[in-house]
Amino acid sequence: MQVKIDKTYPIEAPSAGSWQTLSDIRTVASCMPGAEVTEQVDDSHYKGRVKAKIGPATMTFEGTIEVLGIDSETRELRLTSKGQDTKGTSSAQMDLTARVLDGEAGGSELKGEAVVTVNGKIASLGGRMMTQVSDQILNQFGKSFAGKAAALAQEAAGADGDKDADSAAQAEVPKAAPEEP
Repeated sequence: MQVKIDKTYPIEAPSAGSWQTLSDIRTVASCMPGAEVTEQVDDSHYKGRVKAKIGPATMTFEGTIEVLGIDSETRELRLTSKGQDTKGTSSAQMDLTARVLDGEAGGSELKGEAVVTVNGKIASLGGRMMTQVSDQILNQFGKSFAGKAAALAQEAAGADGDKDADSAAQAEVPKAAPEEP
């Protein structure tokens, strides 16, 4: 069974901060409820785990993530992931394209398009259940991602503010008068 997902989330942070968040695979995974990166194999391959409650079933999937592309010019991330339920009753695969777009009032948007294919016990739960669960999980993801991007932007603004304050303080320090012989 396949589920297609197309979501856009407003982010109250500049697109540069949102892109920095999106381009860090571990940070993106930490935004997804129940997901974690367990190992980085190389620059484009990771291992991870996702635990999800889908209707009456709670499943833990272990699998791989392959980053197909990270394009900083278009602020686009493409990846594919595959996982197997630890009980061996289900499998899932996701192909994702996510991008950061400029938003209104200095903010940005996270736009994601994914195709999720599930097989086995999880597929028997039906498309309507899968859509409802994925909507709920993705809404939590969107809020978490927005929070991390905003915090990163605030941190960067604070660092710039500290630099400006340091520069201003240095400019205000009077120079010592030359000593007379």
